[in-house]
Amino acid sequence: MLRHSKWSLALAALTMMAVTALTGCGGDDSDSSSEKQTLTVFAAASLTATFTELGEIFEDEHDNVEVVFNFGGSSDLVAQLQQGAPADVFASADTANMDKATGDDLVAGEPTIFATNTLQIATPPDNPAGITSFADLSKPGVRLVVCAPEVPCGAATVKVAESAEIELSPVSEEQSVTDVLGKVTAGEADAGLVYVTDVKGAGDKVNGIGFPESDAVVNSYPIAALTDAADADLAAAFVQLITGEKGRSVLEAAGFGAP
Repeated sequence: MLRHSKWSLALAALTMMAVTALTGCGGDDSDSSSEKQTLTVFAAASLTATFTELGEIFEDEHDNVEVVFNFGGSSDLVAQLQQGAPADVFASADTANMDKATGDDLVAGEPTIFATNTLQIATPPDNPAGITSFADLSKPGVRLVVCAPEVPCGAATVKVAESAEIELSPVSEEQSVTDVLGKVTAGEADAGLVYVTDVKGAGDKVNGIGFPESDAVVNSYPIAALTDAADADLAAAFVQLITGEKGRSVLEAAGFGAP
């Protein structure tokens, strides 16, 4: 009887160990299933505020999804994608850079135009150089900052200047529109050529000056899911948010024009 009792106790102990091990494994599966899925979005710098807001809306609508953004000049973003940078969605500030991505088979399906934008002059609040028109940007001594020609806002600047037959001599060419705006708000420039939406977003940090010549160039913003998206359905859902009613509302409030 004593020997039988010892074996029973040993068997019971082994059974408890097995149950504990199985329970532990089950716990690990539960933890792994609750891990957040990441959606990586490459977007033009001028979309920073609006896409950040829309990213929060997307997260609220999709459990366990975290939207991670990479904002920058559209040309730089395309270069990163061409070099193999992982991403799920790409939103450009012009069609030319989206065409590059499409030409390299980086885009899944047809890109969709979701917004438009035009240039505006931004100066420090006190407008020290007395800028009142596009022609004033060419005056001697004016410290003008623009985007580099390969960046959408820079390409638009070149086209507007050519159309107006005005030669600009910027003191600096930046790789994104937010960098141009940063130079102006820091007092390092008398004026910068940015988008209408950038001026509106900056509030009282800058003085915005519209000019009729800007109508000659309207930037169209396309968005698309990418071929190597980790989750094609999730990427498509984000594109749908941007191009849908909620996206349109947020973009319009920021000053973007309709497609």
